[in-house]
Amino acid sequence: MKLKDLLHAIPVIEVVGTLDVEVSSVCFDSRAVVAGALFVAVRGVTVDGHLFVQTAVSNKALVIVVDTLPELISEEVTYIVVNDTSYALGIIAGNFYGNPSESLKLVGVTGTNGKTTIATLLFNLFDNMGYQVGLLSTVENRIGSQVIPATHTTPDPVALNRLLRQMVDVGVDYCFMEVSSHAIVQQRIVGLHFTGGIFTNITHDHLDFHKTFDKYIKAKKGFFDDLDGFAFALTNIDDKNGAVMIQNTFAHKKTYGLHNAADFKAKVIESHFDGMLLAIDGREVWVKLVGGFNAYNILAVYGAAILLEQETIKVLTAISEITGAEGRFETLRSASGVVGIVDYAHTPDAVANVLETIQHLRVAGQQIITVLGCGGDRDKTKRPEMAKVALRYSDKVILTSDNPRTENPEQIIRDMEVGVSPENKKNTLTITDRRAAIRTACHLAKPGDIVLIAGKGHEKYQEVNGVRHHFDDKEELEQTFNEQ
Repeated sequence: MKLKDLLHAIPVIEVVGTLDVEVSSVCFDSRAVVAGALFVAVRGVTVDGHLFVQTAVSNKALVIVVDTLPELISEEVTYIVVNDTSYALGIIAGNFYGNPSESLKLVGVTGTNGKTTIATLLFNLFDNMGYQVGLLSTVENRIGSQVIPATHTTPDPVALNRLLRQMVDVGVDYCFMEVSSHAIVQQRIVGLHFTGGIFTNITHDHLDFHKTFDKYIKAKKGFFDDLDGFAFALTNIDDKNGAVMIQNTFAHKKTYGLHNAADFKAKVIESHFDGMLLAIDGREVWVKLVGGFNAYNILAVYGAAILLEQETIKVLTAISEITGAEGRFETLRSASGVVGIVDYAHTPDAVANVLETIQHLRVAGQQIITVLGCGGDRDKTKRPEMAKVALRYSDKVILTSDNPRTENPEQIIRDMEVGVSPENKKNTLTITDRRAAIRTACHLAKPGDIVLIAGKGHEKYQEVNGVRHHFDDKEELEQTFNEQ
């Protein structure tokens, strides 16, 4: 593609060289540069791409996009100076792939909890209704039946536009994607055209990155601020920041909720371990998900489908048939009758939501035993709170390792133990080895008891000292149940 076409809609400060060149690829990693590539020097959280400009030139990059010209200028290279290289990368990537987000209906889902479930449910719903559908999520990316492993909640701009281009090329009608707060701040979604946005909720998380809760809220809100007047903005009005999210958007504002007046309303009539009966806008429907938090997720899906001009009865019928995302309140039973639940809950609010649901479902005499860890190199302030919440709703809690990453797992557990009150110490065990913790919880459980394995959900690995080792909570639970 011609360089001058790639720069469409980008405020260029200075050009050194010619715009009349053909660009073969777009990248922001100098190691990925091939002959004829355009390299964007992005200032990241830990690495500044400007330090690798000469490497990109040595690897035969034809165009370099920077915010400051390097001291050494090659006559064979065109240099483009812009104010913000992260912003420029999003626009350039979109232009390179023909702005594919404009050729399908793209809906973004943001919030602390529920993003994966809502995006996955929407994918399954529209797939069941006969559409060609795409999914961009924490668990996996999908183009129809093709599954592409996910490495980030929201991919980088180049990968995003490449995936969207592939979707458009095979006739995808709708794409549903998670939009993380990191992606918003790092401008990974710049240049994408969204048909709609959904806000789930916002609670304590990612303060290691955003530093303050106010900045975290503003990051999420920024997604809705950038929606245009042709899009819809669907928000959880029961969340105390639900109205804040959409107060400055140009999009059509719509609300959903279980308690407050809303455009889309639901009520939980019955709830069981295998599903619940909901009344959605006055119509009863049985769904295969459990818990109040999933009632919100289902309602968001319903509201989005209606805003995407689908027929109400068709939507409700399809909703009754779909299942949730992997590792989200997945239920297993042992031969002796122990109920095992695997859930991705990794924030205080998410842990509370799952355990409150279990509390409502259990009967007299059933114990709740929770296995819980916290990730390393992440927000440390939530560690004691997560332990405190788990003990509030559980009969026994086993504190263990999650993904320690580069931290000492025993130190992470000590941080969690700050949230254990003196009276709760007798109900708390500490077992650093996660496999041993899961097995211990299952052996402590009597027939009918409930074992919650929280934190990792769908993940098939445990990251220790920067190395990922195979580990699957569901696999470990099934194996332990089979041995009993």
